Amino acid sequence: MHIKWNALAQTAGISFGVTVAVVAVFALGILALSRREAALGAREAEGGQASGGRPALLAGAYVCFALCAAAVAYGLVLIAAP
Repeated sequence: MHIKWNALAQTAGISFGVTVAVVAVFALGILALSRREAALGAREAEGGQASGGRPALLAGAYVCFALCAAAVAYGLVLIAAP
């Protein structure tokens, strides 16, 4: 039995890198949502309308979560491929 250590190390390294990237993107999405909520809370505390409020943060959060979902779906496709 011959183990290809180089291929094993490459697979482990890429898996680790992709995992860290997905977690970081998800954390950015959570950060964007929390900053949007903080901005809405500050606006409401000042007596202004609570609607709206930094739509770019909400869009950024949606993009981050969509990227995470795409990465998970791609991983499932790779696992389930014949």
